[in-house]
Parts: sequence; structure tokens; C-alpha cells
Amino acid sequence: MEQALSPFQYNLIFNAFSFTFATMLATTLFLWLNRSQVSDRYKSAITISGLVCAIAAYHYLRIGQSWEAAFTLQDGVLEATGYSFNDAYRYVDWLLTVPLLLIELVLVMGLSREETIGKSTKLGIAAALMIILGFPGEIATDNATRALWGAASTVPFVYIVYELFKGLGEAIDRQHEGVRELIKKARLLTFASWGFYPIVYMAPFADITGPTAETVIQVGYTLADLVAKAVVGVLIYMIAVRKTQIEGAEAGGTTAEATG
Repeated sequence: MEQALSPFQYNLIFNAFSFTFATMLATTLFLWLNRSQVSDRYKSAITISGLVCAIAAYHYLRIGQSWEAAFTLQDGVLEATGYSFNDAYRYVDWLLTVPLLLIELVLVMGLSREETIGKSTKLGIAAALMIILGFPGEIATDNATRALWGAASTVPFVYIVYELFKGLGEAIDRQHEGVRELIKKARLLTFASWGFYPIVYMAPFADITGPTAETVIQVGYTLADLVAKAVVGVLIYMIAVRKTQIEGAEAGGTTAEATG
């Protein structure tokens, strides 16, 4: 990877990787250690949310190691070592975590078994297809190829957005009013963070090239990952806790009425 990065750009990217690794690891521990705070109905959503962050933490560790191996920084002078930076770790991570991000959102809604399986399957397949189609464009050396695969990847992305706001929208409207707004925020935050990926993907088309493009791409993708996985993961936990409290109170009220 031949990039005339400045020491500042190198450190900015490396520190972003390091911070994200620590955040993902901390979020994983938080989610898994607090599974007991939610009812059995929502524990799968919390488990998967923690798994998403665990997978991301591992890959950010590997991304950081690969970045560090690609350069040496001594006495303020940055030099390439001859080892290529392996950016494929990012796409391997997305191939695993992006479908799970959608599945955790479906699971925390507590839909019927048929709805849960149907929506999880369709959204999971579409998410995996979106990542697979985007990868050839990411590693392309010319903008024409990048645009071709970017357009192909947009097709499943548009379908996912449709399902988030139309298919899941109807299911969200059936949720208890005490959690309805939280679920809408989780959906909107998922969409907003995902919408950042194509913006970064298209950076080369804005005449942002060389080390500046590399910095924008690496830091941009990293920030989007933080929001989509760690922040949304905590929001999923909040929804599960709130639903557990509401359903517990309703069950207690029903029991009291039946006793009376």
C-alpha cells in the first residue's frame, strides 16, 4: 500500500482503530453481563447484539495490527514497510455483522415466530448480498468499476431501507407506546449510520484521492461502525429492558385482577 500519509494522518487512523476496538469490547461485556436484566423473550437480541460487537472488536484488533505492520513511524518520519494493509478485514466483519444488526432489531420487537423468521431471513440475505456486491468496487482501482459495483450494492440497500420503514413500520406501530419511540430511534439510527457508508464509498468521485481519501475512508467507516454497532447495541438493550418492565407490570396487574 503506497500512500504518502503524514504522521498525523497515520496516528489519526490508528487511534480511531484502537478506540473502536476498546469501545466494541466494552460494549460486548456490558451487553452480555447485563442479559439478566431482560426477560427470556429478549435475551437472544442482547446476545446477538453483544456478538456483533465482539466480532467487530476482533476485526478492529486485526485491522489495527495490519495498519501498524504496514508502516513504521520513527522520529516523526513515516515509512511504508512493504507489507500491504489488509482492508478486507472490514468486509469480512460486515459480512458477519450487518445481517446480525438487522436480526437483533427484529428480535427485540418480540414479533410472532413466523414474522421473526420471515423478516430476519429476508433482511439477512439482503444485507449479505449488499456487502458481497460492494466489495469488488471497494478494491477497484478505477472509478468506473467502483461505480458499477456500488450501483449493484445499492439495490439490496434500497430494499433494506424499504423493509425498515414499510415492512417493520407496520410492526412498530403495533408495539407498546412506551417503547415505540425507542424502536423508531433504533431504526432511524441504523439507517443514518448505514447511509454514511455509501458517502465514504464514493469519496474518490469527489476528487478526494491519495492519503486524504485513505484518511476519510478509514475514519469514516470506523465512525459509522461505532454508531451502527455499539450505540445501536446499547439502544437495543434499553428497548429490551423497557419492554421487560412494561410486560412485567402488565402481568402483575393481570395477576392482581384475577386474584381480586
